[in-house]
Amino acid sequence: MARMERKRLGRSGIVVTDICMGTMTFGLQADEKTSFEIMDRAHDAGIDFYDAAEMYPVPPSAERFGITEEIVGRWLKTRERGRVIVATKVTGPGHGWFRPPVRGGFTALDRRQIHRACEDSLRRLQTDYIDLYQTHWPDHHMRQEDTLEALTELVEQGKVRAIGCSNETSWGLMKNLWASEKHGLARFDSVQNNFSLINRRCESELAQVCRMEGVSLLPYSPLGGGVLTGKYQNGALPPGARFSEYLVSGGERQQRMARRFVNERTLETTARLSVIAADIGVSVTALAVAWSRQHDFVASTIIGATSVAQLEQSLQARDLILDAETLRRIDEIDTAIPNPMTEDGLRRL
Repeated sequence: MARMERKRLGRSGIVVTDICMGTMTFGLQADEKTSFEIMDRAHDAGIDFYDAAEMYPVPPSAERFGITEEIVGRWLKTRERGRVIVATKVTGPGHGWFRPPVRGGFTALDRRQIHRACEDSLRRLQTDYIDLYQTHWPDHHMRQEDTLEALTELVEQGKVRAIGCSNETSWGLMKNLWASEKHGLARFDSVQNNFSLINRRCESELAQVCRMEGVSLLPYSPLGGGVLTGKYQNGALPPGARFSEYLVSGGERQQRMARRFVNERTLETTARLSVIAADIGVSVTALAVAWSRQHDFVASTIIGATSVAQLEQSLQARDLILDAETLRRIDEIDTAIPNPMTEDGLRRL
C-alpha cells in the first residue's frame, strides 16, 4: 500500500496526513453522491484531513452558501468522528452579502461574526467541535487581538481545537503571532495560501516565518487551479472547467482571475513541466502534488476533485519522492519563467 506521511499542525497537538482533501467543489461541480464517493476514496487511501469553508462551494453565491459543509457533515456521520480531522473557515471581509454587512459593506472578523459563523458551521457539519478553524481572508482593518480574543473563546469553550488563517501576508501572520504572544491568546498554527509550481512566492518570506515561528503552510491549489493538469493547453477551454466559465461568461473580476492562472507564461511552464513528468513516468498532476509535499514548512497539501478519477491522479503522489535532479530541472523552469502568475493581481497578497 502507498504510504501516507503524517505531520504536526504548527505547535498544536493535531497531527494530519500530508495530503488533505479539499471540498470546495462539493455541491456544485460535484453533486452529493459524487462528493461522498470522493471522500470515501480519500478515506480509503488513508487521508484523514478534510478542509471546508462556510462560503463553499466555489464560485460562491448566496443561494449555495453553506452547502459544502452540509454535505461534509452528512458524510462525517458515516465515520468515526475522532479519526477525521475537520477544518473549516469563517469568511472574513469582502463578502458582506453572506451576513448583515458592517463597516462599509465588509463582513468583519469581530466577536459577533466569528461566534455566529462557528455555531452555523458546527450545525451544518453535525459535530460539536472543529479541529482547525481558520479565517478565510484577513481583516487588517481590525485590531488583531479582537479577532484572536473571539477565536480564543471558541478554543476555551472546546468548540475549536486549533486556529489558523488563510490568504494571509507574511506581515499579517507575524502581526497576529505578536498579538497572541503579547496578550496570551490562541495563536495561528497554520496558514493556508495559494502555492504551486506556477506560484512559488511562499518559498521566500512566508516560508521563513513558518519555519522560525512554528506555523505550518497548508497549500491550496497545488495544480494551479487545474492549469497544471494540462487541460488548458493549446487554447483549450474544457466545458465545465472553472476558468473556462470565467473566461467565456464571467464578470470582469472573474476574467481577471482566470487570466492570472491561464496565460502564456503559465501554459509554457506547464508544457515544460510535462516533459519532466514524462521523463520520470508520472503525470504533471502527480509531479505538482509531490513537489508541494516535499517542502519542510508544508504540513499538508490540499487537493481538490470533481470526480474519483481526478482524485486518483493526485493520489499517485502519495509515495512519489522527487530526486535532486528532478528538483533541479523544475527550478530551471522557474528561473526561465519566474512568477508566471504575477503580472497583475497576485503581488497584492
